Amino acid sequence: MKVKRFFAKSMAEALKQVSEQMGPDAVILSNRRVDGGVEIVTALDYDENMARQSLGEQASEATNGTHLAEMQAERHRRLEDELSRSRSRIREVRESRVERSQGYPGASFSDVQDAVIDGFDEPASSSASSHADYSDELARMRSEISSLRELMGGPRNEPAKTGVSAVQQRLSERLQEFGLSSVLAGSLSRQYKSGKLGDGWRQSLKMLATGVRTPRQEWLDEGGVYALVGPTGSGKTTTIGKLAARYVLKHGADSLALVTTDRYRVAAHEQLFVFGRILNVPVRVVDESNTLDDILDELSDRHLVLIDTAGLTSSDKGYQEQLAELARSHHNVRTHLVVSATSQPRIMKSVWHCYKMANLTGCVMTKIDEALTLGESLGFVMETGLPVAYYTDGQKIPGDLHHAEAVPLVRQAVERLKTLQQQTAAEKITGTERPRETA
Repeated sequence: MKVKRFFAKSMAEALKQVSEQMGPDAVILSNRRVDGGVEIVTALDYDENMARQSLGEQASEATNGTHLAEMQAERHRRLEDELSRSRSRIREVRESRVERSQGYPGASFSDVQDAVIDGFDEPASSSASSHADYSDELARMRSEISSLRELMGGPRNEPAKTGVSAVQQRLSERLQEFGLSSVLAGSLSRQYKSGKLGDGWRQSLKMLATGVRTPRQEWLDEGGVYALVGPTGSGKTTTIGKLAARYVLKHGADSLALVTTDRYRVAAHEQLFVFGRILNVPVRVVDESNTLDDILDELSDRHLVLIDTAGLTSSDKGYQEQLAELARSHHNVRTHLVVSATSQPRIMKSVWHCYKMANLTGCVMTKIDEALTLGESLGFVMETGLPVAYYTDGQKIPGDLHHAEAVPLVRQAVERLKTLQQQTAAEKITGTERPRETA
C-alpha cells in the first residue's frame, strides 16, 4: 500500500495532481483545508485489513471504513512530520560538526536510526573527548527516532504477522541483522510485550547474555583433562598452544602435558611437538601401541592435560573411532567443540551434530576478529546450550586467548554490528559522491 499527501491551492488542482501522479486507481483517505489551500491524503492498493494491522490496537476505535481511512491518513501525516523533524535534526548535527572541524565520521539517516545502545542500561562512554558533543546530539535524537520507527512499524515490504505487534516485528528484524536466526530472533522479540523499540532491544540483549553460558573458573586453575574437537582449520592446535603457554607462564611446565589423537595424517602432530619443545612440556601420541586411557593413566599426576584431535568429518576413516575413544574413556575427559566465528550458522550446526556423540561439555570460539558479526556465534551457543570456555581473536600466543564472559561477549557483538553499519553507510556515501567528483 502506497500512501501519499498532496497540497494545492484548490481542490481541483489537488485532484489533478493525484490523477497525474497516482493514477485513476488512487483512493482518497482524507481531505481538509489548510493554510494556503487544501490537503489530500491518497493511497494505492488500499486494503482495510492491512490498514487495521498497521494501526494495531488503535484500529479498534474505527467504527467504519471512513473512520479507518481517516486514522490511516493521520498516521501518515505524523510519520511525515517525524521524518521531517528527524532529518532536520540530523542535518543540524552534521552542519555543526563540519563547522567544528572535528572530523568525526558522518552518519546517514539509516545509520542513526539503527544506532545501537552500548552497555544495556549503563550510559555509553565516548572513546575520545572530541566525540562528546556529537554523542550528546545523538542521544537527544534517540527519543525522536524511537517514536518514528514505531510509527513506521512492521516489515518493510510485507504486512505484519498476525498476533505480532509492529515493534515486535521490527525488533525481530534488528535481531536478525545482529546475526541471530529468524527462529531465535522471533522468540526473543515475542518476549517483549509492549513499549519502545529501544527498550525491547536492551531487553533482548540481556536475555541473550543470560542465555550464553560461561564457566566461572578457568581450566588453568581448575585443572583436569580437556579435549578439543572440531573440523580442520577451526584452530584446535593453535588454541591448545595458547592455553599451554598461558598455563606455563602462570603455573610452570611441570604439571602440564599435551596429547594428540591425530595418527591419521602424515606429520599431523608436528605443530604440537613444536609447542612442546618451546614450552618444555611432554607431548604424547595416541596410536596402535598407546591407547588414550593408557596415556592418561601415565599422566594422572599432571594438573592439566590438553588433548588435540584430528579434524575429521563423518565420511573420514577413523572419525567414529576417535570420538568413541573420547566418549568411552574411564577418565573424566571434558570434550569441547572448537567453532570458528567465520562459519555460517548452518555449518556450525552441522559440525555440532557431527561431534556431539563425543559428549560435548562446552565449546571454544575462534577467529572472532575475522567475523563481520558475532550474533551467529552467540545464537549458536544459546540454541545448543554449549557453555563458552574461551574465545580467540588473533594469532598471538598467548595474548589473543580470552576467558569467556557472557556480557562482554554480547557487548562486543553490539560494537561489531555498529562498526559494520558505519562501514556500510560510508560506502554508500562514497558511492553517491563519486560520480559528482568525476563530473
